[in-house]
Amino acid sequence: MPPSTAVPSTSAAAPRPNGLAATWTKLWPYLWPHGRPDLQRRVFLAFGLLLVAKGVTMVTPFAFKWATDALVAVTGGNQGAEAAATAGSWLWKAPILLTVIYGITRILMAVLTQLRDGLFAKVAMHAVRNLALQTFEHMHRLSLRFHLERKTGGLTRVLERGREGIEELSRLVVLTLLPTILEFLLVLGLLAWEFNWLYSAVVFVMVVVYLAYTYKATQWRISIRKQMNDSDTDANTKAVDSLLNYETVKYFGAEQRETARYDRSMEKFEKASTQTYTSLAVLNAGQAVIFSIGMAIVMVLAARDIMAGRASIGSFVLVNAMLVQLYIPLNFMGMLYREIKQALIDIDDMFAIIERNPEIQDRPGAEPLQVAEGVVRFEDVHFAYIPERPILKGVSFEVPAGHTVAIVGPSGAGKSTISRLLFRFYEPTSGRILIDGQDIAEVQQASLRKVIGMVPQDTVLFNDTIGYNIQYGRWDASPEEVRGAARLAQIDRFISLLPEGYDTPVGERGLKLSGGEKQRVAIARTILKSPPILVLDEATSALDTFTEKEIQDALDRVSRGRTTLVIAHRLSTVIGADEIIVLDQGRVVERGNHASLLAHGGVYAAMWNRQREADQARETLKRAEEEERSPESVAG
Repeated sequence: MPPSTAVPSTSAAAPRPNGLAATWTKLWPYLWPHGRPDLQRRVFLAFGLLLVAKGVTMVTPFAFKWATDALVAVTGGNQGAEAAATAGSWLWKAPILLTVIYGITRILMAVLTQLRDGLFAKVAMHAVRNLALQTFEHMHRLSLRFHLERKTGGLTRVLERGREGIEELSRLVVLTLLPTILEFLLVLGLLAWEFNWLYSAVVFVMVVVYLAYTYKATQWRISIRKQMNDSDTDANTKAVDSLLNYETVKYFGAEQRETARYDRSMEKFEKASTQTYTSLAVLNAGQAVIFSIGMAIVMVLAARDIMAGRASIGSFVLVNAMLVQLYIPLNFMGMLYREIKQALIDIDDMFAIIERNPEIQDRPGAEPLQVAEGVVRFEDVHFAYIPERPILKGVSFEVPAGHTVAIVGPSGAGKSTISRLLFRFYEPTSGRILIDGQDIAEVQQASLRKVIGMVPQDTVLFNDTIGYNIQYGRWDASPEEVRGAARLAQIDRFISLLPEGYDTPVGERGLKLSGGEKQRVAIARTILKSPPILVLDEATSALDTFTEKEIQDALDRVSRGRTTLVIAHRLSTVIGADEIIVLDQGRVVERGNHASLLAHGGVYAAMWNRQREADQARETLKRAEEEERSPESVAG
């Protein structure tokens, strides 16, 4: 079988989509609610209301015109008085009636528009939910390398802005762009019908120039907005990173340094934001000038026709009302392009994540892993995170079923890399890893991780309750099973002393618990998972000697009868292992049990002696400090 090759991160990124059409094509399946006839009915109903609302919108300026002409007829001098006398008293009531009709049309226009927006809201938010959910799910499918290269704060901002972008785009296109195009066409048709083609031609040229200017100015603004987004993301990432490392900041008295670091990012954000608002002022001023010139020309044409007797005073009001009414969506059209373009940028960032292929994928036809005994075998495994720096150089060993094998060695020898390869966070450059004779590269990842339990050195807990974090090991476990796992991990007594018991919040990353308490929670959830294979990755190296002894006792009970791989820095924790494998510079340099390795007098013996000397020095120092604090010492 040919060796599997790790995919470099540079090739994992999908190509970025180009332009509005490409992004819109990808977004359309989310905007049209497939499989949701209730939402599809909402879409059709919203479009029906759109057509009715635009019809009412076109009637509104005509009602204004009719009311104006009626007022002119009533108050327009001898000619108006004679007409009133001829027509009778109804003419005196007509201006009032037409003004009421004008008010009713404006009310209808507003109510229908808001009703349409309310109907479409559920469709838009359904699209937001679907795409955000897919992005979040895909983030979890992406490989460890991707998450190590990206910052969590930056990813959450991409997700947040992508959600907002989808909502903006769906609303703007359906609720603003389409109605504005429809209204523009109706205005052109009504102007040509009520007056002549010259009116429509002026308005058409004005709108074309307006949109061309908007496009050019917006293209200029987009690069500025991109800089603002980048600086915003950078500032947010630095803030999240600093707050997550709150204790470290305090340890080193680095509050001022962190504040200055954050302020440098905010300074860039301030500069980019100022440029954004300045460019917006330039854009708005240009749009106002272009529209005002166009409206003035059309009104001059209307005034000329009125003076020539070809139109009434009401026609002058009609032209003004139609253009003022068109200006509202047209002015929004300028903002519409900017917002659509920005929404596409934000959605594009989200699609870039969705389209990035996971580095580690299940191969076609991969079968679930079948574990009968749990024998783990590494066969001539080579691995490098980057080709220039190999980490493992032909590592081979076997962990027999129900046995405990320890991996020890100096820092940088490749110990933790072995656990990452076993979990298939990465794939070997060459060689194979087998479980019960099955190459883990050929099986489904979910089935592989289901049979392996992990107790890491740095236990990170969810910002929830102790009970939630233990039950995370097996979500369908009963409360009795959760408490049983806690007893085996020797944390049940501690939990029982807490006022809220298993409902006690642990804080972000579990910071409300001590290191030993967090490790016990990690052990409890691994016990609850009940895996046939167990990996202990330096699970006690960060603990004090007393806590280490207690945790080690719990780990010994958990590993009993299971195939266990122990990755250790403190050799005192692996004395009882069935076999100890010593790694140095990515190679197996020694192997055997504790006694045979000490007798050999090699790398393991040297490490053992150094650690014993360090432990003895700490004990001597501790005794000296205790003697200084003793009553006899104080009395002396």
